[in-house]
Amino acid sequence: MKINNDPVYVRRRRVALAVLVIVVIVVALCLGRLFGGDSAEAAKVTASPTAAPSPSSAPAKVEQPAPEESPAAKGAPGAPADTTMTRVQRITGELTPKSVVASPTGQVFAQNMMYTHTVSVFGADGALHKTISDEVDLAAFGEEGHSGSSRGAPVEMAFSPDGKTAWVSNYSMYGEGFAPEGKDACTGPEGISDSYVYKIDTATLEITDVVRVGAVPKYVAATHDGSRVLVTNWCSMDMDVIDTKTAEVTRTIKLPGKHPRGIAVSPDDKVAFVAIMGSDETVRVDLASGEVTDFASTGDGPRHLLVSPDGKHLYVSNNGSGTVSEVDTTTGKTVREVQVGSQPRSMAMSPDGGALYVGNYGSSTVSKIRTKDFTVVQTESTDGLPIGITYEPTKKRIWVASYGGSIVVFDDSRTA
Repeated sequence: MKINNDPVYVRRRRVALAVLVIVVIVVALCLGRLFGGDSAEAAKVTASPTAAPSPSSAPAKVEQPAPEESPAAKGAPGAPADTTMTRVQRITGELTPKSVVASPTGQVFAQNMMYTHTVSVFGADGALHKTISDEVDLAAFGEEGHSGSSRGAPVEMAFSPDGKTAWVSNYSMYGEGFAPEGKDACTGPEGISDSYVYKIDTATLEITDVVRVGAVPKYVAATHDGSRVLVTNWCSMDMDVIDTKTAEVTRTIKLPGKHPRGIAVSPDDKVAFVAIMGSDETVRVDLASGEVTDFASTGDGPRHLLVSPDGKHLYVSNNGSGTVSEVDTTTGKTVREVQVGSQPRSMAMSPDGGALYVGNYGSSTVSKIRTKDFTVVQTESTDGLPIGITYEPTKKRIWVASYGGSIVVFDDSRTA
C-alpha cells in the first residue's frame, strides 16, 4: 500500500492518531470508574490504615430493626453538663424491662423479669440483636437437685469492665426443686430458694455459666479490675462476692437491716457502698476484710448508688423521699441534696461525672441533674413507671426502661 507523505496528509494522520488516543483514554477512565472506582481514591484507600472497628458490631441479621428516629437537638456538640436531652426513639416489642444497662462499647441489655423470662440485647442504634431465654439446664452446669429445665427471672445485670461478659441476676428460679418465688415484702430467706446469677458471653450471647447466690438477688456490680462481682440478696439480706475467674461465691457478707439493694464500688476497688432500702441507711463494706460499718443516712428508702469518677462523692436516690443526695465518701456527710420526681429509682451518670439522670417511677419522668451546682436542669416525660435507666456512651444517649413494656431513648449529645 502506498502511503502519501504529502505534509497535509501527514498532519491529518497525526491529528487522527491524537483523537484516537484521547478516545481510548476517555473510554478507559469511564470503565475504570464504572468497575474499579476512581484510581486516585482507590490508591488512597489502599494506602490508608485499616479503619477502626465500630464500637459494637451488629450481627448479620437482627431480630428487630431499629425504630425510626426523631430529630435530635440542632445545637453544637457539648459536654453533658451543657447539653439538652431530646427524645429520639421509642422501642417496644416483647419487653417487660426491670433494668437496662449499656456496655462501654454500646451493647445494651434489658432484663425482662419473670413476665417474659428473657434478656433483650440491643445495639446502640436500638436494633434488637437477640432475645436470650432464661431457660437453663442447671445439671449441665454441675448443679444438683434441679433436673430438667429451669427458668429464671432476669432483674439486674453488670458488664465486666471490658464489656465481654454480662452478669445477670435472677429474682427467682422456677423448676424442679425450687420453692415458690420470694416477695418484696419478705422478712428473711425462710421458705425461699436460693437463686442464680447467669454469666453471658456478649459475643455469642449464650449463657456460659451459672452461680448460686442468695434468696432474691437484686443489684449486681463488677469491680473495676474485673476480678469480682458483687450481688445483693434482698431476702437473704446479705451480699455475695463472686470470683469471676472461677465463677464461684468466695464470701457472703451479712448486712444490717432489711432489703439491701444498690451497690457502688470505689474507684480503687477497696470499698463497696450498699443501700439498705428497708431503712434510710447506706453502709460501707471493706472488700478486703468484709467489715461492714454504718456510713450515711440520706432519706427514706435509699435504692440506687453511684460513685463520682474521682471517688469523692456518692450519689443516692431516696425512693421514699423523692430526693437525690450527694455524700462525701470520706465522712459520710450529706453535702447537697435536690428534689426530683416521685419515687426516684435508678440513676445513670455521664462518663465525665458532669450529669446525673434519674428515673422517677411515681411521676413517670426523667430528671437531669448538673453535678457542678447540683441543680435539676431538665425534666422530661417518659412512658409509665420508669424503672431502669442507663447512659449509652457511643451515641451519648439515655435509655429509660418502663415496666409497661417499652424503652424511651433520649439523645444528650447537643445543646438546645
